[in-house]
Amino acid sequence: MTTPSGCPFGGAMPETGETAPTAYDPAADGAEMSFDGRMSYGDYLRIDRILTSQHLLTGAHDEMLFIIQHQTSELWMRLAIHELDAARRAIAAGRAPEAFKMLARIARIFEQLNSAWDVLRTMTPSDYTTFREGLGQSSGFQSWQYRLIEYAVGNRNLAMLRPHAHRPDLTAKLESELARPSLYDEALRHLARSGLPVPQDVLDRNLRAPWVESDAVREVWAMVYRDPTRHWQAYELAEKLVDFEDYFRRWRFNHVTTVERVIGFKRGTGGTSGVQYLRRMLDVQLFPELWSLRTAL
Repeated sequence: MTTPSGCPFGGAMPETGETAPTAYDPAADGAEMSFDGRMSYGDYLRIDRILTSQHLLTGAHDEMLFIIQHQTSELWMRLAIHELDAARRAIAAGRAPEAFKMLARIARIFEQLNSAWDVLRTMTPSDYTTFREGLGQSSGFQSWQYRLIEYAVGNRNLAMLRPHAHRPDLTAKLESELARPSLYDEALRHLARSGLPVPQDVLDRNLRAPWVESDAVREVWAMVYRDPTRHWQAYELAEKLVDFEDYFRRWRFNHVTTVERVIGFKRGTGGTSGVQYLRRMLDVQLFPELWSLRTAL
């Protein structure tokens, strides 16, 4: 139907002589528009692989959210591992200031991971029950990348090797990490090279063993905090470690509250006690002396 104005649905027709606006063509400014046989954005990032990696086992609507939440978390952890590796190498080579940027980036990665919980919290208990059985025995505590991060920063619980025993390649990665000084070990070695009295038994400790809080190490860090101008590089390193652990602990806390919100106090799919297990992890400190010295100062 055409209205008396001559335009369908009552719209006004352009006056005689007017031309319709021309759509902007980026090619006119030199943008590449043809990619036959050439590398495009999608090619470089392998977008097709990423976007075809979400295989829903139940067909439940919220299973897509659950999968993408955890896949993207693993990607961010991949970057955190990359930065942790570089930061430790820089500190060991006497280039601590170079590591500060990397440590700041790791903290922001965990800030990003924290924000992701807000999306997952939109999933209700009713939503989760529609696909929970499809998860089988899989559980987030089986993430080898998460375990690698914990081992890299110093939380070396050897019991957590067992969930990966069926994968010799993953076990080898984790064992290789346990043979290296952790981030905290490298930080303390840096203090010793700077002339601070880090005990020799701490420097020579069994790297595979879990860290045990040390009064002597706390006193070394306290020396740094009592005179930050004199020990500025060590002081800055300490604050970067605290900043990272702050975000890391928030991530753990948000994990607990999200799980409690969705499943209450049910056992986890991987057989853990669920919320109780996660709450226990809240008490684990990565750099305990950097926290306890604050009370003594």
